[in-house]
Amino acid sequence: MPAILGKKIGMTQLFTEEGESVPVTVIEAAPNRVTAVRTDDADGYSAVQLGWDEVPERKLTKGQLGHLAKTEAPPLRRLHEFRDYDGEVEIGGEVTVGEFEPGQRVKVSAVAIGKGFQGTIKRHNFGRGPVSHGSHNVRAPGSIGASADPARVFKGMKMPGRMGGKRVTQRGLEVIRVDADRNLLMLRGSVPGPKNGTVEVRTDG
Repeated sequence: MPAILGKKIGMTQLFTEEGESVPVTVIEAAPNRVTAVRTDDADGYSAVQLGWDEVPERKLTKGQLGHLAKTEAPPLRRLHEFRDYDGEVEIGGEVTVGEFEPGQRVKVSAVAIGKGFQGTIKRHNFGRGPVSHGSHNVRAPGSIGASADPARVFKGMKMPGRMGGKRVTQRGLEVIRVDADRNLLMLRGSVPGPKNGTVEVRTDG
């Protein structure tokens, strides 16, 4: 199961040999450093920890620097563990976009763009009320509970509130092109997160 950490650059389009326009998201994934390898015997589970996004030492704690020093890795801001990693890796090695192939299906995880406090129409795709004959129920959510019984609002009702800003995973994305020379990965369609946001890419299935 190849996996890598990268940065969402933005969206563009590519053209197939038949002239079809394909919308793609460009992800820049510089070589990731293998900073730890978890095993069933020592840790109770198997995983590979990858590090990415080099920063000045002053931006990390002594504990983080000490952990990275064990593998002689530079100061890295982002660390993430990927379970069930099938590739051959060793501590201190590198993982690049070259492990992915065009046509491969991947899933991308990231923190979605925060949209602030939103009403039910935008947040839950509710329909609006009538706008004629003096109606005052244009964008209101409607009934959220009866008065006599149960005389309260049940937990979990779809109501206005904070939208976005949560971890989201988009599955089934197709790898359209891999540019190993420039550390670029191009996926069909959109992926979660803002521009320049950190994304986790791993094979789907």
